[in-house]
Amino acid sequence: MGSLLRGEEMCLAQLFLQSGSAYDCINELGELGLVEFRDLNPSVNVFQRKHVNEIKKCEEMERILGYLLREVKKADISQPEGDVNPVAPLPKHVMAIMEQLQRLEVELGEVTRNKEKLQRNLLELTEYTHMLRTTRNFVQRTSEREPLQVQYEEFPFLEKDTMMDYSSMQRLGAKLGFVSGLIQRTKIEAFERMLWRVCKGYTILSHAEVEEYLEDPDTGEPTKSVVFLISYWGDQIGQKVKKICDCYHCHLYPYPSSNEERNDVVEGLRTRIQDLHTVLHRTDDYLKQVLIKASESVYTWVIQVKKMKAIYFILNLCSFDVTNKCLIAEVWCPVNDIPTLRRALEEGSNIVDAYGVGNYREVNPAPFTIITFPFLFAVMFGDLGHGAIMALFALWMVLYENNRKLKNTRNEIWNTFFEGRYIILMMGLFSIYTGLIYNDCFSKSLNIFGSGWSVKAMFHAEVWNDADIRGNRFLTLDPNVTGVFKGPYPLGIDPIWNLATNRLTFLNSYKMKMSVILGVIHMSFGVILSTYNHLHFRKKHSLYLVFLPELLFLLCLFGYLVFMVVYKWLVFTAKDSRQAPSILIHFMYMFLMQGDIVQPLYPGQTGLQIFLVVIAVLSVPVLLLGKPVYLYWLHNGSHRLGMYRGYERVRRNSEEELYLMRAHDMEEGSSHSDLSTSGERQTEEFDFADEFLHQAIHTIEYCLGCVSNTASYLRLWALSLAHAQLSEVLWTMVMRIGLHMDTSLGVFFLVPVFGLFAVLTVSILLVMEGLSAFLHALRLHWVEFQNKFYNGTGVKFCPFSFSQLPSSFEHDGLL
Repeated sequence: MGSLLRGEEMCLAQLFLQSGSAYDCINELGELGLVEFRDLNPSVNVFQRKHVNEIKKCEEMERILGYLLREVKKADISQPEGDVNPVAPLPKHVMAIMEQLQRLEVELGEVTRNKEKLQRNLLELTEYTHMLRTTRNFVQRTSEREPLQVQYEEFPFLEKDTMMDYSSMQRLGAKLGFVSGLIQRTKIEAFERMLWRVCKGYTILSHAEVEEYLEDPDTGEPTKSVVFLISYWGDQIGQKVKKICDCYHCHLYPYPSSNEERNDVVEGLRTRIQDLHTVLHRTDDYLKQVLIKASESVYTWVIQVKKMKAIYFILNLCSFDVTNKCLIAEVWCPVNDIPTLRRALEEGSNIVDAYGVGNYREVNPAPFTIITFPFLFAVMFGDLGHGAIMALFALWMVLYENNRKLKNTRNEIWNTFFEGRYIILMMGLFSIYTGLIYNDCFSKSLNIFGSGWSVKAMFHAEVWNDADIRGNRFLTLDPNVTGVFKGPYPLGIDPIWNLATNRLTFLNSYKMKMSVILGVIHMSFGVILSTYNHLHFRKKHSLYLVFLPELLFLLCLFGYLVFMVVYKWLVFTAKDSRQAPSILIHFMYMFLMQGDIVQPLYPGQTGLQIFLVVIAVLSVPVLLLGKPVYLYWLHNGSHRLGMYRGYERVRRNSEEELYLMRAHDMEEGSSHSDLSTSGERQTEEFDFADEFLHQAIHTIEYCLGCVSNTASYLRLWALSLAHAQLSEVLWTMVMRIGLHMDTSLGVFFLVPVFGLFAVLTVSILLVMEGLSAFLHALRLHWVEFQNKFYNGTGVKFCPFSFSQLPSSFEHDGLL
């Protein structure tokens, strides 16, 4: 369906659907995902459209399905294996599905309510048991303590004999009462202060914390509770105490009047708790059976209801003809898929974009970015070991990409990695390649083929002796001595550079020049891709007035810089490398046209450089004035433009294209009279000032951008060196310490050292450095590469497809 080089050619088509088969036709189109529907009733309110009642039924079924899915997930019942993709149900089967869902909801609701009631009763009995046991301890502890120094005047003997029960107090004429219950631990301090302030000391509060966690009946979370016993004097104080208990949501339970009554109540509670546990166990078994039965169909119903709701939503976008026997729909469809669309209608009747969406039929940068993006990332992230870890991690995600637990998570960071698993795999593989080129694996070099440098030759030629070895810490290998340099390393950088003290200087020069070369090639490729747009949109004048000046300006200046780098590498050898001139100085004098001041790089250099500068300078006015002047001249002979007949073709709204399309319209037989009768006649005004201003901005942006963009590619050099140096620092400060220990504890010390090295490698070098290289590679493509040919201001084609429909259940983590 899609085209890699550019977007699909689209057409606007009308569909005439019979009322009886419209549902089936939309169903077929949704399975194929070929067309995007237009709303033909924009002025009609959503709640006044024809199929609003059917959509409400679907929403009611979605509500019931959401309830069932939450209960299934709460019971930890596994989902069926494999992808479930049933077809949309027929309208006559909707009521059957609705009845089954309602019956399941009622049955499940009754069982759930009974279970909650039993759990609440069990909690109350458990709390009552804890209250009775704990308050008994209050009485025993009080009887064992010494009498308090301060006695109440009304009842001076109470503190001495606290085992006296409530009936004994009444016989003595005392109006003493008790309130007992449980309160949350977080409220006990405020509760105690409130009792003291309101009752003014006419109460005695004893409390102790329950050792076990009790489940909160409202939230279902385990909480710590406190058992309290309040002794009060007087009926009025008792009413205040009970009101305070209600305000703090205390659970009050009757306090027994004697120890015998207490024992009888505890024994009865024990028997009732055992019975409740038995009933709850049977209720859980029955509830699980109901949920298992529901889970067999609920996931199928979710897909069916989603498709059915989408079909009715699309039907609301259609309009009826005057006879109300036919539905009319307008769709955008790729031209190449029109035969498939017709077959789908016959069968139904018988029964990617952070940067921006590409303009219509514009060249798509995706097929080229698939290669260039991971390659530029790897240039900055070049390490064999780090690339292998990244590739293995991405390969694991690719192999388990159908795992529901990996796909359906709410962790946005994980979803970002998982959705980009293929590009991460490419980045890891390219990093392995560049790591081989850099000969860098965890900051260490691999000597696979043997070094091309030899130290023995320096002794054989009597350049070095034993005194030189003893008296100098650093010695320089001379490649001009026979046998010292045997030839370049077969793949990448020679491993001997890992031991050299001037390794950083060598890599600086190498990677800086490599960055400039890659940058100029990348930008030139972007300029060349613009020719596909010019040719496709029949703007041949842009080849001569835009593309050619842009390419000449870029290659005459920065392409020549790349030429000098490569020429210097090829011409100068180790023998005459000291006489090699500086390329940077030559490039500076090129603009000053003073090439005779410095030693020439090759014969005739000055004349060629003057010629290239003149060409680059002359290309600027051509780029600035060529296109506006040509369009102004073209406008003098053409004032009106026709449109296509039949279905309307989508094309850009730029004035230049409208003028250039006139010849093509005339070849198809369109005339001004035909277009005027059809009402599609348009008059286009050409504004030379606007076109000139637009081209002036483009010229300034491109010319200055060639300089800034070339310098921007130096980030390849900077990020690559930073990654290599961080890797070397991590090895030196962590792993080398463990490897250098020669004691018997060295082996045991190496295990935590390796663990620390692994953690820092993943967190710093893979995650942080990888993210940094990713962002810089993204910038190089968006700013330096794609602006040469890609506008990205189009509108995304969104066909009606069941597979692309969003689901609230997936958003809530129920699927």
